[in-house]
Formats: sequence, structure tokens, C-alpha cells
Amino acid sequence: MERRKLHPQGPTFSRIIAGAWRWHTVSPETVERLALVALEQGITSFDHADIYGDHSNEETFGQVLSRNPSLRNKIELITKCDIKFQSSKRPATWVKHYDTSKEHIIWSVENSLKMFHTDRLDLLLIHRPDPLMDPHQVEDAFNQLKKEGKVLHFGVSNFTTSQFRMLQKHLPLPLVTNQIEISLSRLDPFFNGDLDLMLELDVSPMAWSPLGGGKLLVDEREMFGKAIKYSASYSQLALAWLLKHPSKIFPVIGTTQPDRIKEAAKSVDIQLDRQDWFEMLKWVMGQEMP
Repeated sequence: MERRKLHPQGPTFSRIIAGAWRWHTVSPETVERLALVALEQGITSFDHADIYGDHSNEETFGQVLSRNPSLRNKIELITKCDIKFQSSKRPATWVKHYDTSKEHIIWSVENSLKMFHTDRLDLLLIHRPDPLMDPHQVEDAFNQLKKEGKVLHFGVSNFTTSQFRMLQKHLPLPLVTNQIEISLSRLDPFFNGDLDLMLELDVSPMAWSPLGGGKLLVDEREMFGKAIKYSASYSQLALAWLLKHPSKIFPVIGTTQPDRIKEAAKSVDIQLDRQDWFEMLKWVMGQEMP
């Protein structure tokens, strides 16, 4: 499995990242199996969020780490914070909102560390842009967490280009990624400046829902020829399509099927021809390039 830095001053992750957002739908034993299969395929980076599984997924994955202590030094842990919603586990919250206060960011990290049974996070992301975000509070929180060794690197998720620039301007530490929705079914980042900014700042984005939630907007008859040409599945081609972009996209695959993890891992070996890449773009756009 290819491994790359997200940023010149950032962490090195596996090019395919295992996303845990659906893992609350399976048993703890299956979660352990998914983690071990990912590692067997060279997928060492695991994407979480404090809210996944109604605040349960981090704890379940932490149980895996507790049973297998040697795994912690073989993997990279990513998690996110700032989304709050009504839950029996968070009785003080009565309306869905975002919280990027220094107090909440630090509390959230401390809680994630406890859930994961670890002393550090490899990467912390602000999950959603907060309209009440005070960048000075975020700066203070990040500086404290970095100084204490509790978080090694920082990034954001779902930020626009202006939001990314604004926050980065206030931080002495680099934002090493922006996790955004990118797929053959979600082309906006290729044309709205999202990926241009990543290239400008030498930051690799992460792509959530890289397979369009399983609903690729491509006619299967059109994909069939490409599948034969590259001896690949449709999903492998869709991942290879993202991997070809010069911003060095890191797809985050969200699956509960071990075989799908194995399948996704092989997508890094597919080298799409430039014309095939543009032909796939043409299919989803419904027209030739201008």
C-alpha cells in the first residue's frame, strides 16, 4: 500500500483510509476483523468522529486496541469534533449545533483519548465549519493539545476555501488536510476551487463518500469496457479516478465488509490513462469538456 504525507509538515498515512462511521452497525468482533483485514492490506489509517454511532464507535474501536495493545503503534488514529446533537449520552444538548470553543475542543480530545485507550491522536479534524467559530480559541486549543502531545496534527472537514484560509491564517501550525465529499458523483471540488487551494498550499485532501454512497452516476454499460481494460471492479475504477488527481486525494472508504476493504486496497495499483480519466468525467458530466 502506498503511503504519503498529507502535508510537508504533516503525518504519513496509507493512501486508502478506513472509515469507521458505519461500524456501529456490526458487532465488536466484526470491527476487530475489519481493522485486522485493513492492516493486512497495508491500510493503517483509521478515520473516526466523536459522534459516530451515537458516540459509540470510538469506544468500540478502543476495545479493539485494548485487546490488541501492539496495534496502536501500527496505526494512525484520526477523529473529529465540534458537532453536537440530541442524545441520551449528551443530555445537556437540546438542539443540533457546532462548538469550536477551546473548552469543548479540549474536552472532546480528552474524551476521545479515553475512549480509544490511547495517549495521542495522530490527527484531529474540526468536523463542520462553525458560524460562531473564534479562530483564536481554536488556536489556543490546538497549541495546548500539541504542546501536551495529545494531538500530533490538525486539519478540518467540510470547510470552504475561504474558511480554510481564514483559520490557517490564525494558526502557527499547518492544517494538514480538508476532508470533503469528492467522488464521480460529487464533482464540485474539481471546479469550485477546493482542490485548487489544496494544490496551492501543498495539502492533500481526504475524500469522504468517495464512491458516492454506492450510487455512482455512471452507466454500467459504459464502465464495463473500462473494467475489462483494467481488470478492475467499478468501485476500484472510481477510487483510481480520485487517486489520479495531482492533489493526492486520500479516499476514506466506509464499509463493513472485509472483502470490500481488500478490493479497495488494490485500487492504488491502477494507473488510469489520462484519456480514460476524462472519458469517465464526460460520462458523469453528460458532455464533452469545453
